Parts: sequence; C-alpha cells; structure tokens
Amino acid sequence: MQNRSVFLLSTLCFGFAFLYVPILIMMAYSFNSSRLVTVWGGFSTQWYGKLLENDQVIDAALLSLKIAVVSASFATILGTFAGLTLARLGRFKGRTLFSGMISAPLIMPDVITGLSLLLLFVSLETLIGWPSGRGATTVTLAHITFSMAYVAVIIQSRLTSMDNSVEEAAMDLGSTPLRVMWDITLPIIAPAMVSGWLLSFTLSLDDLVIASFTNGPGSTTLPMLIFSKVKLGVTPDINALATLIVGVVTLGVVVAGFLMFRAEKQRDRDVQVAIAANE
Repeated sequence: MQNRSVFLLSTLCFGFAFLYVPILIMMAYSFNSSRLVTVWGGFSTQWYGKLLENDQVIDAALLSLKIAVVSASFATILGTFAGLTLARLGRFKGRTLFSGMISAPLIMPDVITGLSLLLLFVSLETLIGWPSGRGATTVTLAHITFSMAYVAVIIQSRLTSMDNSVEEAAMDLGSTPLRVMWDITLPIIAPAMVSGWLLSFTLSLDDLVIASFTNGPGSTTLPMLIFSKVKLGVTPDINALATLIVGVVTLGVVVAGFLMFRAEKQRDRDVQVAIAANE
C-alpha cells in the first residue's frame, strides 16, 4: 500500500512538473537580456518595453480580448438556455437531434469546424450579402458557435444535480415560473454560468485553427500573430507576451474564484438566517 502511494504521488508530481515547469522556464527567460532565447544573458525587462511599443501586438491583443469578451458573453446566454432546455423540458420531440447538435462541437475536430463555418459564411455572403467578407464579426460568430456547447454541458450538469424542491416550494407559494427562474434558479446556477463564461473566454482567446479559417485581412488575432512569429523562430518578446497572457489568465481565475467563494458564503449565511427565522 505504501509503495502504491509513493508511486501515485510520484506520478502526480511528474504530471504537474511536465505541465508547469516549461511555463515557468518560459516566464523566467522572458526576463533574459540576451537576444538568444536559450542563452541566459542576465536579468532585464527590455523585452516587455519593446513589446508594449509594438503596435501590431497591441492591436492583435485588443482584438482578441474584444472577440473573447463578446463571444463568451453570448455563448453563456445561449448555452444557459440550451442547458435549461435539456435539463428541464424532459423528453420532447427532437431532443436527440438537439442534444447531438449541442454535443457535436465538443468532439468535432477544429479543422472540420473551421472549414464548415468558412463555407457557411461564403454561402451566406453569396445568397444574402452578409457577412461582407471575413473579419472580426465572423471570428466572433464562430467562437460563439463552439463555446456555447461547453456552457450548455456545464449548465445541464449543474441543473441535473440541483434539488428541485426549492423551486417547487416557491411555485406552491404563488411565484410565477419567471419569478422562480430569476430569484431561485439563476442564483443557484450563477457559479456554473461564471465557469462557463471563463471557459468560453479562454477557448476564444486561445483559438488558432478556427480563427484562421474565418478571419480576413485586418483581423489578425493574438494567437495567429504569435504563430506567425514562432514560424520564424522564438524570440524573447514572444516569451514576454506569453508571460503577460499567463498573468492575465491567472489573475482572472483568482478574482473569479474569490467572487464565487464570497457568493457561496453569502448564500450559506442567507440560508442559515432563513432557517433561524422559520424556527
């Protein structure tokens, strides 16, 4: 038993080291004063200064953030409705088809998804004249399409494990379904919605393949810019850019985790107050 525990702990440590040690090395070399990525020339922050002076990188980063925020917001709204439909409407006509369409983007290769969306946008432009070319709009629509599937799965799982007796009690006391949805269901699934939004934001910010198929001139996203630079060789400014991205994502996760923890504690206090009042 002890040998098995040592083996499992060693495997866990190796797995985490395999994932995070390269990231830590990359972050350390972003402060390298040498132009050679693999040769340490001393501590310096010059590459961060040069990165902030690069208008091409800043424009691509702002575009990626804009697309990620918009697509994550719409994906969360649509995915929440889809999750509610699958979790609450039971067996309805076309449920299997609807569930399959929701699950398809989860298992579909990005190349197939990107090519399909490209053909769709080209066909729509030919038939109705919209969208007029590819750009930030088409990339945003593409990201909404595959991100909402992840949100729907998260919301459906949360609703499936939720106790329906609270909603039933509220309706027995005279609340309308809309009021129950607003006052009870949405606060309960709010952490799942935040998780879905963060996941959608990360997927959009990280996407390269689908954006490559659906973008056009003047709409280069940050992953596409990084990929084009890496093909010519990794430079220290790329390490600095990647470090900034890791820092922003880490900060977002910490803030979201803190807000969710505080909301959960407040909800527990409200429940205790309600129980005490009934007693």
